Amino acid sequence: MQVLETFLDAMGNTPLVRLHTVTRGLEPTILAKLEMLNPGGSVKDRIGIRMIEDAERRGLLGPGGTIVEPTSGNTGHGLAIAAAIRGYRCIFVMPDKMSAEKIALLRAYGAEVVITPTAVARESPESYYSVADRLAREIPGAFQPNQYFNQVNPETHEAITGPEIWEQTQGQIDVFVAGVGTGGTITGVGRSLKRMKPDIVIVGADTEGSVYTGDDPRPYLTEGIGEDFFPETFDPSVVDRWVRVPDKDAFLMARAVTRQEGILVGGSAGSAVSAALTVARDFDAGTTIVVLLPDTGRQYLSKIYSDGWMRQYGFLEGPETISVDRVLAAKAGPLPQLITVSAHDKVRQAVDLLQEHGISQAPVVRDHSTDVAQFVGSIRDRELLERVFRDPDALQADVAEVMAPPIPTVERHASVDDAFAELERAPAVLVSAGGVVIGVLTRSDLLDFLAHHRQAPAT
Repeated sequence: MQVLETFLDAMGNTPLVRLHTVTRGLEPTILAKLEMLNPGGSVKDRIGIRMIEDAERRGLLGPGGTIVEPTSGNTGHGLAIAAAIRGYRCIFVMPDKMSAEKIALLRAYGAEVVITPTAVARESPESYYSVADRLAREIPGAFQPNQYFNQVNPETHEAITGPEIWEQTQGQIDVFVAGVGTGGTITGVGRSLKRMKPDIVIVGADTEGSVYTGDDPRPYLTEGIGEDFFPETFDPSVVDRWVRVPDKDAFLMARAVTRQEGILVGGSAGSAVSAALTVARDFDAGTTIVVLLPDTGRQYLSKIYSDGWMRQYGFLEGPETISVDRVLAAKAGPLPQLITVSAHDKVRQAVDLLQEHGISQAPVVRDHSTDVAQFVGSIRDRELLERVFRDPDALQADVAEVMAPPIPTVERHASVDDAFAELERAPAVLVSAGGVVIGVLTRSDLLDFLAHHRQAPAT
Protein backbone atom coordinates (compact mmCIF):
# COMPACT_ATOMS: atom_id res chain seq x y z
CA MET A 1 0.00 0.00 0.00
CA GLN A 2 1.12 3.56 -0.74
CA VAL A 3 0.46 5.27 2.59
CA LEU A 4 2.05 8.37 4.13
CA GLU A 5 2.92 8.21 7.81
CA THR A 6 1.68 11.78 8.45
CA PHE A 7 0.33 14.68 6.44
CA LEU A 8 3.78 16.28 6.59
CA ASP A 9 5.10 13.53 4.30
CA ALA A 10 2.98 14.99 1.49
CA MET A 11 5.23 18.04 1.44
CA GLY A 12 7.44 18.95 -1.50
CA ASN A 13 7.82 17.69 -5.05
CA THR A 14 5.32 20.31 -6.19
CA PRO A 15 4.90 20.29 -9.97
CA LEU A 16 6.03 22.71 -12.65
CA VAL A 17 3.27 23.83 -15.01
CA ARG A 18 3.73 25.72 -18.27
CA LEU A 19 1.89 29.06 -18.41
CA HIS A 20 0.15 29.62 -21.74
CA THR A 21 -2.29 32.54 -21.73
CA VAL A 22 -0.82 35.28 -19.53
CA THR A 23 2.49 34.74 -21.33
CA ARG A 24 1.03 35.27 -24.81
CA GLY A 25 3.37 37.26 -27.06
CA LEU A 26 6.49 36.42 -25.05
CA GLU A 27 9.19 34.16 -26.49
CA PRO A 28 10.64 32.37 -23.41
CA THR A 29 9.09 29.30 -21.84
CA ILE A 30 7.65 30.30 -18.46
CA LEU A 31 7.04 27.51 -15.94
CA ALA A 32 5.21 27.95 -12.64
CA LYS A 33 6.28 26.08 -9.50
CA LEU A 34 2.98 25.32 -7.72
CA GLU A 35 3.81 25.64 -4.03
CA MET A 36 0.14 25.91 -3.08
CA LEU A 37 0.03 22.11 -3.46
CA ASN A 38 1.95 21.65 -0.22
CA PRO A 39 -0.19 20.38 2.70
CA GLY A 40 -0.82 23.83 4.19
CA GLY A 41 -1.18 25.53 0.83
CA SER A 42 2.11 27.41 0.62
CA VAL A 43 5.89 27.27 0.21
CA LYS A 44 6.19 28.04 3.94
CA ASP A 45 5.17 24.46 4.78
CA ARG A 46 8.68 23.43 3.80
CA ILE A 47 10.32 25.43 6.61
CA GLY A 48 7.71 24.96 9.36
CA ILE A 49 8.45 21.37 10.32
CA ARG A 50 12.19 21.77 9.82
CA MET A 51 12.42 24.74 12.17
CA ILE A 52 10.52 22.71 14.77
CA GLU A 53 12.76 19.67 14.32
CA ASP A 54 15.87 21.84 14.61
CA ALA A 55 14.55 23.39 17.85
CA GLU A 56 13.82 19.93 19.25
CA ARG A 57 17.33 18.72 18.46
CA ARG A 58 18.83 21.75 20.16
CA GLY A 59 16.62 21.42 23.24
CA LEU A 60 14.82 24.71 22.61
CA LEU A 61 11.39 23.10 22.29
CA GLY A 62 10.09 20.21 24.34
CA PRO A 63 6.88 18.42 25.29
CA GLY A 64 4.13 20.86 26.29
CA GLY A 65 6.01 23.76 24.72
CA THR A 66 4.52 26.78 22.99
CA ILE A 67 5.46 28.05 19.53
CA VAL A 68 5.24 31.84 19.15
CA GLU A 69 5.80 33.33 15.70
CA PRO A 70 5.25 36.66 13.90
CA THR A 71 3.82 35.71 10.52
CA SER A 72 1.86 36.99 7.54
CA GLY A 73 -0.08 33.74 7.82
CA ASN A 74 1.57 31.13 5.64
CA THR A 75 4.47 30.26 7.93
CA GLY A 76 1.92 30.01 10.70
CA HIS A 77 -0.07 27.46 8.71
CA GLY A 78 3.01 25.31 8.18
CA LEU A 79 3.94 25.54 11.85
CA ALA A 80 0.35 24.89 12.94
CA ILE A 81 0.15 21.64 10.96
CA ALA A 82 3.42 20.40 12.40
CA ALA A 83 2.43 21.54 15.91
CA ALA A 84 -0.92 19.75 15.66
CA ILE A 85 0.90 16.52 14.87
CA ARG A 86 3.61 17.07 17.50
CA GLY A 87 1.24 18.34 20.20
CA TYR A 88 2.51 21.91 20.68
CA ARG A 89 0.51 25.02 21.55
CA CYS A 90 0.78 27.82 18.97
CA ILE A 91 0.44 31.60 19.24
CA PHE A 92 0.77 33.60 16.03
CA VAL A 93 1.10 37.37 15.83
CA MET A 94 -0.13 38.97 12.61
CA PRO A 95 -0.47 42.53 11.27
CA ASP A 96 -4.04 43.68 10.75
CA LYS A 97 -3.75 43.87 6.95
CA MET A 98 -3.83 40.08 6.67
CA SER A 99 -6.89 38.40 5.21
CA ALA A 100 -9.67 37.06 7.41
CA GLU A 101 -9.23 33.67 5.77
CA LYS A 102 -5.64 33.38 6.98
CA ILE A 103 -6.66 34.20 10.54
CA ALA A 104 -9.59 31.78 10.48
CA LEU A 105 -7.40 29.02 9.08
CA LEU A 106 -4.85 29.37 11.88
CA ARG A 107 -7.62 29.22 14.45
CA ALA A 108 -9.03 26.14 12.73
CA TYR A 109 -5.80 24.32 13.67
CA GLY A 110 -6.33 25.37 17.29
CA ALA A 111 -3.79 28.19 17.23
CA GLU A 112 -4.21 31.46 19.06
CA VAL A 113 -3.93 34.59 16.91
CA VAL A 114 -2.89 38.05 18.13
CA ILE A 115 -3.56 40.96 15.75
CA THR A 116 -1.35 44.07 15.77
CA PRO A 117 -1.34 47.35 13.78
CA THR A 118 0.30 47.31 10.35
CA ALA A 119 1.23 50.98 10.15
CA VAL A 120 3.82 51.06 12.95
CA ALA A 121 7.61 50.91 12.86
CA ARG A 122 9.28 47.58 13.42
CA GLU A 123 10.78 48.93 16.67
CA SER A 124 7.36 49.92 18.03
CA PRO A 125 6.15 47.86 21.03
CA GLU A 126 2.94 47.37 19.00
CA SER A 127 4.58 45.86 15.92
CA TYR A 128 3.96 42.20 15.29
CA TYR A 129 7.68 41.51 15.64
CA SER A 130 7.85 43.19 19.07
CA VAL A 131 4.67 41.58 20.36
CA ALA A 132 5.93 38.12 19.34
CA ASP A 133 9.28 38.78 21.05
CA ARG A 134 7.52 39.80 24.26
CA LEU A 135 5.22 36.77 24.31
CA ALA A 136 8.14 34.42 23.67
CA ARG A 137 9.97 35.94 26.65
CA GLU A 138 7.00 35.89 29.01
CA ILE A 139 5.50 32.44 28.32
CA PRO A 140 7.29 29.53 30.07
CA GLY A 141 8.53 26.93 27.61
CA ALA A 142 7.91 29.20 24.63
CA PHE A 143 10.03 29.04 21.50
CA GLN A 144 10.05 31.49 18.62
CA PRO A 145 11.24 29.88 15.36
CA ASN A 146 11.65 33.41 13.96
CA GLN A 147 11.68 32.83 10.23
CA TYR A 148 13.40 36.21 9.74
CA PHE A 149 16.57 35.13 11.56
CA ASN A 150 16.45 31.32 11.56
CA GLN A 151 18.97 29.98 9.05
CA VAL A 152 16.94 26.77 8.74
CA ASN A 153 14.71 28.89 6.50
CA PRO A 154 17.16 29.43 3.59
CA GLU A 155 18.97 26.13 4.30
CA THR A 156 15.74 24.21 3.68
CA HIS A 157 15.30 25.75 0.26
CA GLU A 158 18.96 25.33 -0.59
CA ALA A 159 18.85 21.64 0.32
CA ILE A 160 15.40 20.75 -1.03
CA THR A 161 13.51 23.33 -3.13
CA GLY A 162 16.44 24.34 -5.34
CA PRO A 163 17.46 20.76 -6.21
CA GLU A 164 13.81 19.94 -6.95
CA ILE A 165 13.64 22.72 -9.53
CA TRP A 166 16.97 21.70 -11.06
CA GLU A 167 15.86 18.09 -11.39
CA GLN A 168 12.40 18.98 -12.76
CA THR A 169 13.91 21.19 -15.46
CA GLN A 170 16.79 18.74 -16.08
CA GLY A 171 19.08 21.71 -15.60
CA GLN A 172 17.42 23.64 -18.43
CA ILE A 173 16.60 26.66 -16.27
CA ASP A 174 17.96 30.09 -17.16
CA VAL A 175 16.00 32.46 -14.92
CA PHE A 176 14.41 31.95 -11.50
CA VAL A 177 11.83 34.46 -10.22
CA ALA A 178 10.37 34.68 -6.71
CA GLY A 179 8.84 37.25 -4.42
CA VAL A 180 11.04 38.30 -1.52
CA GLY A 181 9.63 38.39 2.01
CA THR A 182 11.90 36.87 4.63
CA GLY A 183 14.26 36.19 1.73
CA GLY A 184 14.65 32.58 2.74
CA THR A 185 13.18 31.09 -0.43
CA ILE A 186 15.09 33.17 -2.96
CA THR A 187 18.32 32.94 -0.93
CA GLY A 188 18.21 29.16 -0.59
CA VAL A 189 16.96 28.38 -4.08
CA GLY A 190 19.30 30.97 -5.58
CA ARG A 191 22.36 29.54 -3.84
CA SER A 192 21.48 26.04 -4.95
CA LEU A 193 20.85 26.95 -8.58
CA LYS A 194 23.91 29.20 -8.83
CA ARG A 195 26.04 26.33 -7.61
CA MET A 196 24.66 24.20 -10.44
CA LYS A 197 24.65 26.98 -13.04
CA PRO A 198 26.70 30.09 -12.14
CA ASP A 199 25.25 32.23 -14.96
CA ILE A 200 21.61 31.69 -13.98
CA VAL A 201 19.68 34.94 -13.41
CA ILE A 202 17.91 35.22 -10.06
CA VAL A 203 15.09 37.79 -10.06
CA GLY A 204 13.47 39.19 -6.93
CA ALA A 205 9.91 40.58 -7.03
CA ASP A 206 9.39 43.39 -4.54
CA THR A 207 6.53 45.75 -3.72
CA GLU A 208 6.30 49.51 -3.37
CA GLY A 209 6.97 50.52 0.22
CA SER A 210 9.66 47.88 0.80
CA VAL A 211 13.28 48.60 1.68
CA TYR A 212 14.57 45.90 -0.68
CA THR A 213 14.26 48.19 -3.69
CA GLY A 214 15.15 51.38 -1.86
CA ASP A 215 11.86 52.72 -0.58
CA ASP A 216 11.36 54.28 2.80
CA PRO A 217 9.11 51.78 4.60
CA ARG A 218 5.42 52.52 4.17
CA PRO A 219 2.24 50.43 4.26
CA TYR A 220 1.28 48.29 1.28
CA LEU A 221 -1.37 45.62 0.76
CA THR A 222 0.41 42.70 -0.91
CA GLU A 223 0.88 40.02 1.73
CA GLY A 224 4.00 37.94 2.19
CA ILE A 225 6.57 40.00 0.28
CA GLY A 226 8.55 43.17 0.96
CA GLU A 227 9.96 44.21 4.31
CA ASP A 228 10.78 47.30 6.35
CA PHE A 229 14.19 45.85 7.33
CA PHE A 230 16.71 43.32 5.98
CA PRO A 231 16.19 39.91 7.65
CA GLU A 232 19.21 37.78 8.45
CA THR A 233 17.65 35.01 6.36
CA PHE A 234 18.10 37.09 3.20
CA ASP A 235 21.35 37.28 1.23
CA PRO A 236 20.96 40.26 -1.18
CA SER A 237 24.00 39.16 -3.19
CA VAL A 238 22.01 36.22 -4.55
CA VAL A 239 19.58 38.51 -6.41
CA ASP A 240 20.80 39.60 -9.85
CA ARG A 241 17.81 41.73 -10.77
CA TRP A 242 14.88 43.36 -8.99
CA VAL A 243 11.41 44.09 -10.36
CA ARG A 244 9.12 46.29 -8.32
CA VAL A 245 5.43 45.40 -8.65
CA PRO A 246 2.76 47.77 -7.22
CA ASP A 247 -0.20 46.32 -5.31
CA LYS A 248 -2.59 46.92 -8.20
CA ASP A 249 -0.43 45.12 -10.76
CA ALA A 250 0.12 42.20 -8.36
CA PHE A 251 -3.57 41.73 -7.66
CA LEU A 252 -4.72 42.10 -11.27
CA MET A 253 -2.08 39.59 -12.36
CA ALA A 254 -3.17 37.12 -9.66
CA ARG A 255 -6.74 37.38 -10.95
CA ALA A 256 -5.50 36.91 -14.53
CA VAL A 257 -3.53 33.77 -13.63
CA THR A 258 -6.58 32.38 -11.87
CA ARG A 259 -9.05 33.14 -14.66
CA GLN A 260 -6.82 32.45 -17.66
CA GLU A 261 -4.58 29.62 -16.42
CA GLY A 262 -6.97 28.04 -13.90
CA ILE A 263 -4.44 28.33 -11.07
CA LEU A 264 -5.90 30.03 -7.99
CA VAL A 265 -3.06 32.10 -6.52
CA GLY A 266 -2.42 34.83 -3.96
CA GLY A 267 -1.20 38.38 -4.42
CA SER A 268 2.48 37.60 -3.94
CA ALA A 269 2.21 35.05 -6.77
CA GLY A 270 0.73 37.83 -8.88
CA SER A 271 3.83 39.89 -8.06
CA ALA A 272 6.14 37.05 -9.06
CA VAL A 273 4.34 36.36 -12.35
CA SER A 274 4.26 40.07 -13.19
CA ALA A 275 8.01 40.24 -12.56
CA ALA A 276 8.58 37.12 -14.68
CA LEU A 277 6.67 38.62 -17.62
CA THR A 278 8.68 41.85 -17.31
CA VAL A 279 11.96 39.97 -17.37
CA ALA A 280 10.82 37.65 -20.18
CA ARG A 281 10.75 40.58 -22.61
CA ASP A 282 14.54 40.67 -22.42
CA PHE A 283 15.08 37.01 -23.38
CA ASP A 284 14.60 34.93 -26.51
CA ALA A 285 12.72 31.73 -27.32
CA GLY A 286 15.45 29.46 -26.04
CA THR A 287 15.09 30.71 -22.45
CA THR A 288 13.38 28.81 -19.65
CA ILE A 289 12.05 30.90 -16.77
CA VAL A 290 10.75 29.31 -13.57
CA VAL A 291 8.51 31.47 -11.39
CA LEU A 292 7.61 30.29 -7.89
CA LEU A 293 3.94 30.70 -6.93
CA PRO A 294 4.07 30.68 -3.13
CA ASP A 295 0.46 30.19 -2.07
CA THR A 296 -3.17 29.61 -2.96
CA GLY A 297 -5.73 32.31 -3.59
CA ARG A 298 -8.26 30.64 -1.28
CA GLN A 299 -6.87 32.78 1.51
CA TYR A 300 -7.73 35.99 -0.32
CA LEU A 301 -11.32 35.47 -1.46
CA SER A 302 -12.49 38.40 0.68
CA LYS A 303 -9.76 40.63 -0.72
CA ILE A 304 -8.22 40.37 -4.18
CA TYR A 305 -11.03 38.13 -5.44
CA SER A 306 -13.71 40.49 -4.11
CA ASP A 307 -14.68 43.11 -6.69
CA GLY A 308 -15.97 45.34 -3.90
CA TRP A 309 -12.66 45.23 -2.02
CA MET A 310 -10.70 45.85 -5.22
CA ARG A 311 -12.87 48.84 -6.10
CA GLN A 312 -12.57 50.17 -2.57
CA TYR A 313 -8.82 50.52 -3.04
CA GLY A 314 -9.03 51.74 -6.62
CA PHE A 315 -7.69 48.54 -8.17
CA LEU A 316 -10.81 47.98 -10.30
CA GLU A 317 -12.91 50.50 -12.17
CA GLY A 318 -16.19 50.99 -10.34
CA PRO A 319 -19.54 50.14 -11.91
CA GLU A 320 -21.86 52.81 -13.28
CA THR A 321 -22.78 55.19 -10.48
CA ILE A 322 -26.47 54.71 -9.66
CA SER A 323 -28.25 57.13 -7.37
CA VAL A 324 -30.76 56.05 -4.76
CA ASP A 325 -33.55 58.17 -6.22
CA ARG A 326 -33.16 56.36 -9.56
CA VAL A 327 -33.93 53.08 -7.79
CA LEU A 328 -36.81 54.72 -5.93
CA ALA A 329 -38.29 56.03 -9.20
CA ALA A 330 -38.14 52.55 -10.72
CA LYS A 331 -40.29 50.96 -8.02
CA ALA A 332 -43.16 49.09 -9.61
CA GLY A 333 -46.79 48.93 -8.58
CA PRO A 334 -49.44 51.33 -7.30
CA LEU A 335 -48.12 51.69 -3.74
CA PRO A 336 -47.74 55.23 -2.46
CA GLN A 337 -44.12 56.23 -2.05
CA LEU A 338 -44.31 56.26 1.71
CA ILE A 339 -46.57 54.49 4.20
CA THR A 340 -46.12 55.37 7.86
CA VAL A 341 -47.60 54.42 11.22
CA SER A 342 -48.09 56.91 14.02
CA ALA A 343 -46.40 56.17 17.33
CA HIS A 344 -49.79 56.88 18.95
CA ASP A 345 -51.73 54.41 16.81
CA LYS A 346 -52.81 51.16 18.36
CA VAL A 347 -51.09 47.96 17.33
CA ARG A 348 -54.37 46.68 15.83
CA GLN A 349 -54.47 49.74 13.53
CA ALA A 350 -50.88 49.14 12.51
CA VAL A 351 -51.63 45.50 11.66
CA ASP A 352 -54.63 46.59 9.56
CA LEU A 353 -52.41 49.08 7.70
CA LEU A 354 -49.82 46.43 6.88
CA GLN A 355 -52.58 44.09 5.68
CA GLU A 356 -54.28 46.80 3.61
CA HIS A 357 -51.16 47.55 1.62
CA GLY A 358 -49.71 44.03 1.61
CA ILE A 359 -46.46 45.10 3.22
CA SER A 360 -44.42 43.52 5.99
CA GLN A 361 -42.93 46.64 7.62
CA ALA A 362 -43.42 50.36 8.02
CA PRO A 363 -41.65 53.29 9.68
CA VAL A 364 -43.11 54.80 12.85
CA VAL A 365 -43.42 58.58 13.07
CA ARG A 366 -44.65 61.21 15.49
CA ASP A 367 -47.87 62.87 14.31
CA HIS A 368 -47.55 61.57 10.74
CA SER A 369 -44.76 64.02 9.96
CA THR A 370 -42.30 63.35 7.12
CA ASP A 371 -39.45 65.24 8.76
CA VAL A 372 -36.46 62.88 9.21
CA ALA A 373 -36.21 63.74 12.89
CA GLN A 374 -39.77 62.52 13.44
CA PHE A 375 -39.06 58.95 12.32
CA VAL A 376 -38.66 57.31 15.70
CA GLY A 377 -39.00 53.58 15.07
CA SER A 378 -40.36 50.81 12.88
CA ILE A 379 -42.78 47.91 12.96
CA ARG A 380 -42.36 44.55 11.28
CA ASP A 381 -44.99 41.86 10.97
CA ARG A 382 -42.65 39.18 12.32
CA GLU A 383 -42.07 41.00 15.61
CA LEU A 384 -45.74 41.99 15.88
CA LEU A 385 -46.86 38.38 15.40
CA GLU A 386 -44.55 37.18 18.14
CA ARG A 387 -45.74 39.92 20.51
CA VAL A 388 -49.48 39.46 19.82
CA PHE A 389 -49.25 35.64 19.86
CA ARG A 390 -47.77 35.72 23.34
CA ASP A 391 -49.95 38.60 24.57
CA PRO A 392 -53.26 39.23 22.75
CA ASP A 393 -53.77 42.40 24.82
CA ALA A 394 -50.82 43.90 22.95
CA LEU A 395 -53.26 44.68 20.11
CA GLN A 396 -54.60 47.51 22.29
CA ALA A 397 -51.16 48.92 23.13
CA ASP A 398 -49.68 52.02 21.49
CA VAL A 399 -47.29 51.29 18.63
CA ALA A 400 -44.63 53.21 20.58
CA GLU A 401 -44.61 50.42 23.15
CA VAL A 402 -43.79 47.65 20.67
CA MET A 403 -41.85 49.37 17.89
CA ALA A 404 -38.36 48.34 16.79
CA PRO A 405 -35.44 50.75 16.17
CA PRO A 406 -35.80 53.29 13.32
CA ILE A 407 -35.20 52.26 9.73
CA PRO A 408 -31.84 53.58 8.43
CA THR A 409 -31.95 56.69 6.22
CA VAL A 410 -29.98 57.48 3.04
CA GLU A 411 -29.97 60.69 1.00
CA ARG A 412 -31.72 60.50 -2.38
CA HIS A 413 -28.61 61.57 -4.32
CA ALA A 414 -26.36 59.07 -2.52
CA SER A 415 -24.88 56.13 -4.39
CA VAL A 416 -26.90 52.94 -4.37
CA ASP A 417 -23.80 51.41 -2.74
CA ASP A 418 -24.76 53.30 0.43
CA ALA A 419 -28.27 51.84 0.33
CA PHE A 420 -26.87 48.36 -0.27
CA ALA A 421 -24.58 48.68 2.76
CA GLU A 422 -27.58 49.53 4.95
CA LEU A 423 -29.72 46.78 3.42
CA GLU A 424 -27.14 44.22 4.43
CA ARG A 425 -28.06 45.06 8.03
CA ALA A 426 -31.71 46.13 7.76
CA PRO A 427 -34.64 44.97 5.59
CA ALA A 428 -35.39 48.50 4.32
CA VAL A 429 -34.03 52.06 4.12
CA LEU A 430 -35.75 55.43 4.13
CA VAL A 431 -34.87 57.87 1.36
CA SER A 432 -34.60 61.52 2.32
CA ALA A 433 -34.34 64.83 0.47
CA GLY A 434 -33.58 68.06 2.29
CA GLY A 435 -34.38 66.57 5.67
CA VAL A 436 -37.72 65.13 4.54
CA VAL A 437 -38.37 61.43 3.98
CA ILE A 438 -39.71 60.88 0.46
CA GLY A 439 -39.81 57.11 0.20
CA VAL A 440 -38.71 53.69 1.35
CA LEU A 441 -36.61 51.06 -0.39
CA THR A 442 -36.66 47.39 0.53
CA ARG A 443 -34.26 44.62 -0.38
CA SER A 444 -36.87 43.43 -2.85
CA ASP A 445 -36.98 46.86 -4.51
CA LEU A 446 -33.21 46.93 -4.99
CA LEU A 447 -33.13 43.35 -6.24
CA ASP A 448 -35.87 44.13 -8.78
CA PHE A 449 -33.97 47.20 -9.99
CA LEU A 450 -30.71 45.29 -10.42
CA ALA A 451 -32.53 42.55 -12.30
CA HIS A 452 -34.63 44.70 -14.64
CA HIS A 453 -33.68 48.39 -14.65
CA ARG A 454 -29.94 48.74 -14.13
CA GLN A 455 -29.16 49.50 -17.76
CA ALA A 456 -32.10 51.86 -18.23
CA PRO A 457 -31.32 55.57 -18.73
CA ALA A 458 -31.06 57.56 -15.51
CA THR A 459 -34.24 59.28 -14.44
